[in-house]
Amino acid sequence: MASGTLVSRVLGFVRTFLLAIAIGSVSSVADAFEKANTVPTIIFMLLAGGIFNVVLVPQLIKASKAADRGGSYTSKLITLTVVVMGIITALLTLASPWILRALSSGWSTELLHIGTIFTYWCMPQVFFYGLYAVLGQVLNAHGRFGAYMWAPVANNVLQLILLGAFILIFQGYHGAPATQLRDWSTAQTVLLAGGATLGIAVQALVLIWPLRKLGLRLRADFSWRGIGLKHVGKMAAWTLAAMIIGNLTNLYFGKLVSAATEARKSMGAAGASVPGEAALNISQLITVLPHSIFALSLATVLFNELSHAFTDRRQHEVGAMLNKGLRTTAVPIMFFTVGFIVLAGPLGRLFGGTAAATANDAGAAIGILIALTALGLPAKSYTFFLQRTFYAQEDTRTPMLIQSGYAVLGLALATAASFLVPATQIAYALAIIYAVTNVAQALLAHWAVKRRLGGYGAVSVMDAYIRIGVMAAFSGAAGAVVLWFMGGFDFGFAWNGYGPAILSIVATGLTMGVIYLFLLRFAHVSELEDFMGPLARRLPGGPRRR
Repeated sequence: MASGTLVSRVLGFVRTFLLAIAIGSVSSVADAFEKANTVPTIIFMLLAGGIFNVVLVPQLIKASKAADRGGSYTSKLITLTVVVMGIITALLTLASPWILRALSSGWSTELLHIGTIFTYWCMPQVFFYGLYAVLGQVLNAHGRFGAYMWAPVANNVLQLILLGAFILIFQGYHGAPATQLRDWSTAQTVLLAGGATLGIAVQALVLIWPLRKLGLRLRADFSWRGIGLKHVGKMAAWTLAAMIIGNLTNLYFGKLVSAATEARKSMGAAGASVPGEAALNISQLITVLPHSIFALSLATVLFNELSHAFTDRRQHEVGAMLNKGLRTTAVPIMFFTVGFIVLAGPLGRLFGGTAAATANDAGAAIGILIALTALGLPAKSYTFFLQRTFYAQEDTRTPMLIQSGYAVLGLALATAASFLVPATQIAYALAIIYAVTNVAQALLAHWAVKRRLGGYGAVSVMDAYIRIGVMAAFSGAAGAVVLWFMGGFDFGFAWNGYGPAILSIVATGLTMGVIYLFLLRFAHVSELEDFMGPLARRLPGGPRRR
């Protein structure tokens, strides 16, 4: 799973890099497309994402123990998904103009027009996200984790091809701020926004082949009576409430940061230093990478183990499972947290675009966002693990309450920021709020799990995070010295283009990685073996499980 996610995320990273070359990252078109391409994801998560991802797995595991291995249940579930998501997607697509207007702040008529066109092309993604989620969870419930994690690779490969074609055909398009929107063409919209939706469709449809290999004899089945919708509905109600609360918060954050798009237009070239929605989302895309590769992969396996433990009445094993999962995740998460802070500058430069006059300003703005957003990474992964415990028990109410606390704090801080912080700085304020609310959410989740389980060895988990974090900090200090010599902190060599930025990232990252592994080995950190063991066993000549 981690390997599939790694390849997918790296390709997604490259996709974002090419997108910055194609349309910039601190520009009107970039913000308009980012809004249109992000809204379908958030709406899907708001409507049904949590239900598919956490409520259905225990139900599918139970159904898989039937004589037909869950074939009948799965057929009904997939049919229901296609029908319901199809209707919802059609209605959302028709409502695209009103949705975009509600989720933007201070946009001109011209900007709203192109944003609406982008949204028309992107909104059908909602249907394919739903199909991808339900097919993937069927595979996960049957122990076929790899396909779900590798499917996004097909999407990203297609996106790289289409973005490469866009850059070759249109020579990358930034345009002057005053003419960028006016000169935008239908062909560019079809290739950019239409290609984004085609990629999500491919991501969903490639799962049909591994699904057929399960031998479940799936078919269209509209006999939904007896599928257990009443039972699922009770759990889903809480999950749906949590998703609504969380994603409405994200939509509100997006609305606030969209004000930066118009604010920068009157600043000329200096507007490149004003990050907007695209820049903020880029920073989150980068910093969530280790969470998606390592924490999500480990937590997905742990979730199934926890579900089986609760089903088999082995609750006494849950605390130890959770403890080990959290400590193991600390190894990659703490390293990347420090790494993002050290390498924020050259990482931001990769997404600063190709315009010589503004690339460094845009890169610096994104770099600051990366450093700020990275501060909340450990807490984000910590919370994610803890919440799996409740979902494995089919308790969706507690995660909803935790999510509510996160949302209330975030909304309060964001609303205050909208009054106290100018639109040109709002992205930075929101990045800080992300970090603060992630920490608060982790504390609340810890309290809830401790109350439920009576403890999971939180002291030993914190000890692991602190020990490993100190070693990550030492490796980060060494990396910072290397980056300083390469001009990473004073707009020197590391900022002189894509090649120097990549070279600086590689040199600094390798230095940090070697020192980090040496320190962990020297200190005999047991969590390193837990983390590296599965990988080592896959290498030729590596140790084998006894």
